[in-house]
Amino acid sequence: MASSSRSGAGAGVSPEDVIPSGPVVSSDPEKPSRFGNLTSPFHRRRRNDPIGAGRGTDTTTAREGCRSQPAGHVSRSDGGPWWRIRLFRGMVNDIRRRAPYYMSDWRDAWNYRVVPATVYMYFANILPALAFSLDMFTKTDMQFGVNEVLLSSVLGAVVFALLACQPLVIVGVTGPITVFNYTVFDIMAPSGTNYLAFMCWIGLWSLVFHWILAITNSCNWLRYVTRFPCDIFGFYVAFIYLQKGIQVLERLGDDASFYLSVVLSILVFAIAYACSELGESSLFTHPVRVFLKDYGTPLTVVFFTGFVHMGKMAGIPQETLPTSKAFFPTADRGWFIHFWDIKVGEVFLAIPFAILLTILFWFDHNVSSLIAQGTEFPLRKPAGFHWDLFLLGLTTGVAGLLGLPFPNGLIPQAPFHTESLCVTEVVADEDESGNGKGHYEFKATHVVEQRVSNLAQGLLTLGTMSGPLLVVLHLIPQGVMAGLFFIMGFQALEANGITAKILFLCRDATLTPPNHPLKSIQRRSAIWLFVAIELIGFGATFAITQTVAAVGFPVFIFALIPVRALLLPRWLSAHELSVLDEPTASPFTMESVSGTYGGPAQVLDAPEGPSESGGESEGKNLRGGGAQGARGSGLLGGPRRSREELAELGEARGDSDAYGGATRRRNSTAGRRGEGDEEIGVHDIDRRG
Repeated sequence: MASSSRSGAGAGVSPEDVIPSGPVVSSDPEKPSRFGNLTSPFHRRRRNDPIGAGRGTDTTTAREGCRSQPAGHVSRSDGGPWWRIRLFRGMVNDIRRRAPYYMSDWRDAWNYRVVPATVYMYFANILPALAFSLDMFTKTDMQFGVNEVLLSSVLGAVVFALLACQPLVIVGVTGPITVFNYTVFDIMAPSGTNYLAFMCWIGLWSLVFHWILAITNSCNWLRYVTRFPCDIFGFYVAFIYLQKGIQVLERLGDDASFYLSVVLSILVFAIAYACSELGESSLFTHPVRVFLKDYGTPLTVVFFTGFVHMGKMAGIPQETLPTSKAFFPTADRGWFIHFWDIKVGEVFLAIPFAILLTILFWFDHNVSSLIAQGTEFPLRKPAGFHWDLFLLGLTTGVAGLLGLPFPNGLIPQAPFHTESLCVTEVVADEDESGNGKGHYEFKATHVVEQRVSNLAQGLLTLGTMSGPLLVVLHLIPQGVMAGLFFIMGFQALEANGITAKILFLCRDATLTPPNHPLKSIQRRSAIWLFVAIELIGFGATFAITQTVAAVGFPVFIFALIPVRALLLPRWLSAHELSVLDEPTASPFTMESVSGTYGGPAQVLDAPEGPSESGGESEGKNLRGGGAQGARGSGLLGGPRRSREELAELGEARGDSDAYGGATRRRNSTAGRRGEGDEEIGVHDIDRRG
């Protein structure tokens, strides 16, 4: 152990500095390592010491130690009190862990899967960005428009693709920052404040706060972010999408144009949803299903953009997406903001807004990073949250200077990106005697971890700012954009963990399978209590965004973390919390932040094959909603998988009938492929709802 810690990435650094302690990463000595044939010192050390802390502890002892830990156990690596801060330690360790893989991040991109992943993420990123640009254009007096949103996405993509420790994370403009931007406008515009200069100072102050948080290792507190706050945040994002769709239609008046827009929004929603449902069905051939899932929504937008010009509809005027000149800002200004054209008092007035923005980005971006590197993805390269938070501060400051909406990690695009890069293998399904059953499972062997797809989709987004493509974007009716909001919001709700629990409580108990994970909880009132607290948290967050105090909603989101850590253990038993909640990511991902908190004391490594217990696996899927409320949604139909495709990650664990209705469609991990099916083409893998 000592010798390996002095080689490669960890030269001259103790094991405690390089690998924080955490729960068991791999528990079964008979299973192959998740790291395959990687031979770097980092991975050799992890194979010899799977928990990263038990120096000289064998795998069996480590496994027993983990299972003896109570739910809610916190693993720490520093061995000192919480207030002891080693400045820059997290950032330095992130770079040391990730730097040896930088060149391979470019070499590994020589893989066909990078091409469809790039195209897929371009559409997955640009469609919601256009919808948000319309919302900000109308609510900020045209200060932000299509070009600003597109350039913000380009900024995030280029910086994080080139410099980040987690290059798989897609960065762009989100729904919450849209709310933040126009709320600040509503507050400051009546006083005559230079809005863009004020937003610039918010970005600059936020840059300072981001860097302070990164330097002081604040991301170590991510160990307390479980599915509980992520579920609530995802539920909130889903309702924001639905609300935005309604608001788009409200602004169109009550004439013929309005009624045609309503019909358009309903048709876009219905056909996009039908494409995602067909994509997970057993109809058609496998390539057709993959095509419908991946590109059904963008093709629907293209079709209905032209549909309104057919027949008598051509005579009805339609409100379309407003655009500006190619590569120019929407307003009559330059790209660089004159941040000195503002009163001194307003410079300091921007500080509380910057604090709120920093809280939002700390939570939103880090959760995006966590779920993009979730347990279901067999990742081989280490994460780095502290350094990426430092980069996020940089992009926030630069965006302020350029007069752009502030970019941060996107949900659900970030996990979609990882899904699209998964590589699978075919594994024959055998019975106990070793005879084949005539079925096959598709197991994810590894992820093509590289930087090219993120960079390429960002450059494609930059090309969208050109004149010809802006003309095409200008043709999109606002009714189509409303339908896009509806499909995003509905699928986000359908995938959310809160929705899954509500469906369980409303389902006929006699028709609920006996191995359903929530049936292991003796007190049904405990489930009601947990769901009620989640709904109260969502209601408080959503309610404040409907007032002038909407900029304060990040505080409500952040407050959910101590509620889970301090209050819920007083009202619910350890077993109940282990079933209802779990850590957001695996210990492998959480090494950068010194371990995990919450959930059952169980192995959280990426799955190697079928589980022995279908019930427990399904429980993990049921609890996996969270911010995946948006992540598990699928504006392009990405995460909606057919039963035969849910075996992609090698997680065929029990009867797929363990769930009913939408929960079964979304969360069941059972699946088989027929002998004639072929390997996935783009990202046909399971996403936990």
